[in-house]
Amino acid sequence: MPNNNQHNQTSSPPGFTPAHRPTPHTHPRRPDHGTPQRRPRRPGGPRFARPPRRGKQRVEHHTASDRSMSWRAAAIAPPEEGVVRIIPLGGVEEIGRNMTAIEVGQDIYVLDCGFQFREDDTPGIDYILPNTGYLEERRDRIRGLLISHGHLDHIGGIPYILDRIGNPTIYTRKLTGMMIKKRQEEFAMAQPVTIREVEKDEKLVLGSHTVRFFGVTHTVPDSMGIIIETQYGDVVFTGDIKLNHLDGEPSEEEHEAFSIFHHRKVLALLMDSTNVWQPGFSIPESVVYTTLEKIIKEAKGRLIIAMFASHLERLIRVVRFAEENGKKVVIDGRSMRTNIEIAREIGLIKYKDDTVIQVEDIDRYPPEKIIILATGAQGDEFASLARIGNKTHKYIRLKPTDTIVLSSSVIPGNERAVQKLKDNLSRQGAHIITYHASDVHASGHGNREEAAWIHRQIKPAFFIPVHGYHYMLRVHADLAVEMGVAPANIMIPDNSSIIEIKNGEKIVKLSVKAPDQLRVVEGQTVTELSDVLMRDRKALGQEGFCVVVATVDRRTGRLHKSPDIISRGFVYLRDNKDLMDQTRLIIRKSVETSLRNPRVADIDRARDDLADSVAKFLLSRTMKRPIVIPVIVSV
Repeated sequence: MPNNNQHNQTSSPPGFTPAHRPTPHTHPRRPDHGTPQRRPRRPGGPRFARPPRRGKQRVEHHTASDRSMSWRAAAIAPPEEGVVRIIPLGGVEEIGRNMTAIEVGQDIYVLDCGFQFREDDTPGIDYILPNTGYLEERRDRIRGLLISHGHLDHIGGIPYILDRIGNPTIYTRKLTGMMIKKRQEEFAMAQPVTIREVEKDEKLVLGSHTVRFFGVTHTVPDSMGIIIETQYGDVVFTGDIKLNHLDGEPSEEEHEAFSIFHHRKVLALLMDSTNVWQPGFSIPESVVYTTLEKIIKEAKGRLIIAMFASHLERLIRVVRFAEENGKKVVIDGRSMRTNIEIAREIGLIKYKDDTVIQVEDIDRYPPEKIIILATGAQGDEFASLARIGNKTHKYIRLKPTDTIVLSSSVIPGNERAVQKLKDNLSRQGAHIITYHASDVHASGHGNREEAAWIHRQIKPAFFIPVHGYHYMLRVHADLAVEMGVAPANIMIPDNSSIIEIKNGEKIVKLSVKAPDQLRVVEGQTVTELSDVLMRDRKALGQEGFCVVVATVDRRTGRLHKSPDIISRGFVYLRDNKDLMDQTRLIIRKSVETSLRNPRVADIDRARDDLADSVAKFLLSRTMKRPIVIPVIVSV
């Protein structure tokens, strides 16, 4: 077992202290769970003022917090002579927003640029981005953005981030480049991108160092690993990876791809950790193809196959199997159609023009001749399969003879949505096939024995697990020790950790971190995540809010009329006259006590007292803690 202290060895430059890292997981909560902490008010404004509304735009606002982080990023000293600096900017505390910076001398190489879909504790957020503050301060030294493959957790952040880091040239394979260009077209204000297509075995010089590429197996074609050559050996980044194997024996193609490492000196390996905690080998994609081909051949009615639009290799196989069996394909999902069109454009798939038909033509053909490729296997509310399930799809109504294949596993957190989806589909009599009962899905990430085989081929001196939650990284670190890496040569990172390998002999993690406050996408605006805003949104979602409006005579300090009470997401006060009347009495008592002498009264304090009094009363009567917004108007 690796030594925990050795895994987390740190070294701090003089004058630096560790940075505080506020996140939606770690921001402080008050012990009363629901009442938000007070924050600075505008003079005369309500206690819980709404944050100023931002216009729809691409470029985020630079707040004081952002300027502070920029100063901190600039203050971090460059790596010393003989140091290779590695900074995972995202993807090592979660699944998603993958981005890593490799800094050697005056050269910085950025690997991947993804986003993460929002989580339950970030309501109202569309996507979470890596924090690129460190790169923004050093944009003139970025030699390229190297993209391993075309999944959104590796390319999704490009439209929001690229111009912030100086619009570096993107180096990637042909398919990935096409996917990036197509996605960029969806953003009217996005900057044009410069893409240099590379081959899987190509090498080129960027800055003062040579960069090489090698092909890897994943669920999307043209996936590749990246090698950065340094004077002390190669820094190898696998990207997302699994093995093409037969009963645990890797294919000849895998042996050939990894043979390049047999005579190379590998300084450090950064490797996918997602499924290393699972024993044995993963199900090879070829088994899934065989299963789907059998289902397509034997289908007696319509066949609806739902999967991720990013599983392009599987989509290609389904279209091919359909054409071979004389069936027509409906592609019902914009991202799915886009990916198939890209694959056809670059020659990854060939099919007759009449093989793929429009959804509105579905009833022109016998049911047994129809295959529908649909998005929404995760229960997405507005996806094709959800609309079929709740009978709101414009063209498709389920029949008892239909078979539905859910060709994906359930992402943690989506269990309830997927169960609701299956219930809706089952109520209409359709037969459902899932990965639990049949080999209709395989992960794109290798299991433990696949990772072990890769370690034996590469044999790194130092190891940094990436791509996964901390537990996954820890399990991968343990495996690396079993594969012969010294515990002192393993470093488990957090997002924005600054890891340095000194003179090819020692690995350390600096106590100072790169800027790490979360950046998020809300609509078309990129901004920093506000802990106060998230706390208020959670309180609103769980407890609701209550606005109390007291109109006060400025001369006497007494109420001019009965208080107004407006609530949303809280108890329906109109149906509870007794509670409404008692709340008005509390408002009257609080205001008239606070403003007994209106000439010297503190109106801000009166608002605070009013909010506290009403909140305590409502809690005692309803056991709910709504956000109370007090408004006092003088007439």
